[in-house]
Amino acid sequence: MAFVSIYTVGRLHHPYEHPASHEFYEMGYKVMRQAHLSGYLIEEFSSDGVSLPGGDGGGYPVLTLTVWKSLQSLYRFTYAGKHSQALRSRNKWMEPNDGNHSSYVVWWTEKVKDVSWEEAFTRYQYYLEHQATPFAFDLKQAFDESGQPCNLK
Repeated sequence: MAFVSIYTVGRLHHPYEHPASHEFYEMGYKVMRQAHLSGYLIEEFSSDGVSLPGGDGGGYPVLTLTVWKSLQSLYRFTYAGKHSQALRSRNKWMEPNDGNHSSYVVWWTEKVKDVSWEEAFTRYQYYLEHQATPFAFDLKQAFDESGQPCNLK
């Protein structure tokens, strides 16, 4: 049975200690609590001490790396509940994407222990260069475990 991993990256408008950033982290805590309670989140990797490759490009980066039981459970969680509320408020906390990159990438993994920050950065960079493929994709152009395109609803 394969699992699905997702790496997200964004940049806060304000320094980490700013009140607006505190609001973001409070919502993030609620989102992750709901994720853990869902029963579908397998692993959450700490971003403490993790730096973006090639320098961070300025700003105040926020990174997440999680592993889920299924692509469908990740999709449902992403667009419902607290996470859906957070997405609607994203522009309040985060800098906009410049149109040249995505804020996340998804991929399949056979073993949770094989997931790492290094792999997340590799998959993300691949996605930026090649767009959605079975190696690295998004939820709009997703692939199933066998590498076939699939529609999520």
